[in-house]
Amino acid sequence: MRIVHLVCSDRFAGVEQFVLRLAVAQRQAGHDVDVLGGSPERMPGPLRESGASWSPAVGLWDGVRALRARRRTAEVVNTHMTNADASAVLALGRRGPALVSTRHFASPRGSVLGIPVDALVRRRVDAEIAISSAVAAAIGVPSAVVHSGVPSAQADAGALAERERVVLMAQRLQPEKRTDTGIRAFAASGLAQDGWRLDIAGDGPLRVDLEALVDELGVSGAVRLLGFREDLPARLERASLFLAPCEVEGLGLAVIEAMAAGAAPIAASAAGHLDVLAGLDARSGYRPGDVSDAADALRTLAHDEERRMRLAVQARERARAEFSLTQQSARTDDVYRRAIERRRR
Repeated sequence: MRIVHLVCSDRFAGVEQFVLRLAVAQRQAGHDVDVLGGSPERMPGPLRESGASWSPAVGLWDGVRALRARRRTAEVVNTHMTNADASAVLALGRRGPALVSTRHFASPRGSVLGIPVDALVRRRVDAEIAISSAVAAAIGVPSAVVHSGVPSAQADAGALAERERVVLMAQRLQPEKRTDTGIRAFAASGLAQDGWRLDIAGDGPLRVDLEALVDELGVSGAVRLLGFREDLPARLERASLFLAPCEVEGLGLAVIEAMAAGAAPIAASAAGHLDVLAGLDARSGYRPGDVSDAADALRTLAHDEERRMRLAVQARERARAEFSLTQQSARTDDVYRRAIERRRR
């Protein structure tokens, strides 16, 4: 298929990483793939190395111009987020390629330039993909649930045992990510006194406030705010536990990455995390926003190495079976083909 992905941004956050991974997997499956938008520093290299192409598209009108140049050659346009949806409607009109919208957030479609666009997009879109059951339930329209995929870690069973006494968090330091809950839970768990460390990879506007919270809780010797890290995959392969306190994740890609790398996950039992943690040890989840329950989950798995190892193995196998890029690409192909057929009819 001739596939165009559009994400109207110049960032490299979760959605852009999703697009990059899927596009590379689709190219490896033999499709002709063109990506519009995403970070000009992070997107072009891996895409072009795979044989896919990349062009910038930062805002609404960039997206419109880029898609108009491709509407006669593309078979399917896959949009990501509201600006991209609106750009596609404006650029493609009633005819042209099939339009598939991937919904990444457990919320209705937003507005563009202050104008609600959901009704307009729904009249043109041929299929919608939800990245989790929580997203599918929240968007209020029929959709196909296709879980995001990540590369499988190459760690062997021995590597699972060779772990540091580290609890790792990896997320933007934004209010909705609830990094403060993670810090409070670590402090309440008492693990700092047992030689454990909390490492937080990521940056954002709350960094100064979170540093103050660490000092206030008396765990500055055991908590490190690392900022944005290029070496996150290596850190995931060394950490014993991965903590994800966000309660509104569309799916929780970082949790899946940690599972694939062999770190035992602990996450707020809400939204997309429910899809990710399904069938795992009960202590892989905790009541959303409950610092005491999160601390108990940390303490339980940190002190019980055998149970922690079982969860790590269980989680890694689940990541490989349910959240592989190969599976995501194949299921997305099915949605595309149905959308193309619908558009032809």
